[in-house]
Amino acid sequence: MDISIHPTQNIILRDLLFMPEATYSQLQKSSGLESDYFKFHIGRLVELGLVEKTSAGTYKLSIKGKEYANKLDTAIGKVERQPKSAVIIVLQNENGKFLLQERLKHPYFGFWGYPGGKIRWGETILRAGARELYEETGLKAHMTYRGVYHEHVIQAETNDILEDKIFHVLGADQPHGELMVSFDGGKNSWLSAQELAQKEKKYASCDIETRVGIGEEAFIEATQVYTKEEF
Repeated sequence: MDISIHPTQNIILRDLLFMPEATYSQLQKSSGLESDYFKFHIGRLVELGLVEKTSAGTYKLSIKGKEYANKLDTAIGKVERQPKSAVIIVLQNENGKFLLQERLKHPYFGFWGYPGGKIRWGETILRAGARELYEETGLKAHMTYRGVYHEHVIQAETNDILEDKIFHVLGADQPHGELMVSFDGGKNSWLSAQELAQKEKKYASCDIETRVGIGEEAFIEATQVYTKEEF
């Protein structure tokens, strides 16, 4: 749904959210626009596949339009921002060491943490974990869903919220395959908890993710603070 929607078009979608269908004149009256301007905006929504024109000449939301309009904050007519959804894999080997990554891309350049990534549309959580682990490390492993870590990231200098993320934390063991030392955006290494603690740059959430990943806790919410230079 990465499309550019004019505020007037959001008003039309919001109106259609609360009715099975509507006439051209009903929607134009709500928008407050002259006919030529309104004609452009309703035509654009039809072109984008968000609105359908019926055989009776009325307009209604398409399936795609219903999905988009349901994300609108109906009070202000804008799409609501929502937390990112991702997986984190806490993988231990037979020696009790954890698989960790040094991130070599922005944001958090140079920070150490657990492998993971965004959950793709239509993907299950466990499949997302297996895919991310294999893509970034070359390994496969047995995975168990352990819990949720909800994180807000705050910029120290401004107190602005930089990120709102829901991590589904997976505990993993029995790794097999050949470990990729480097990958696009980072490098991998087996580290003990003590070795991780000695790293100068590591995610502030590492201890939390470890606790959830090894089954000590199932749900944690926390706020982490990073400086502009760290982020």
